[in-house]
Amino acid sequence: QVQLVESGGGLVQAGGSLRLSCAASGRTFSEYNMGWFRQTPGKEREFVAAISYVSSSTYYTDSVKGRFTISRENAKNTVYLQMNSLKPEDTAAYYCAATRGFAFRTTRLYDYWGQGTQVIVSS
Repeated sequence: QVQLVESGGGLVQAGGSLRLSCAASGRTFSEYNMGWFRQTPGKEREFVAAISYVSSSTYYTDSVKGRFTISRENAKNTVYLQMNSLKPEDTAAYYCAATRGFAFRTTRLYDYWGQGTQVIVSS
């Protein structure tokens, strides 16, 4: 079993940056593909970024390419999401998740989820 705890959310002005962290418990973190998702009230949770455990290949939704960077540090059981050039439309609750599968963009295939951290981008 894997437990995930996100941190690093907050209030930032448009154009600013935040770095989200997701700390995982368990000795098998390095065997999981990790993803970041976000959700706003009344909308479905959407894929943001993912990083594979095999080669640390990364994947992004189009709206964040060039602005967000996902990375992982297996020695610390942590995955990060560096968010630059933030826009008001990035405002959401951000969740990290873990999966052994490779359908990175498919929410329902993730096995474990954190509790979320709120990001608010003011204009």
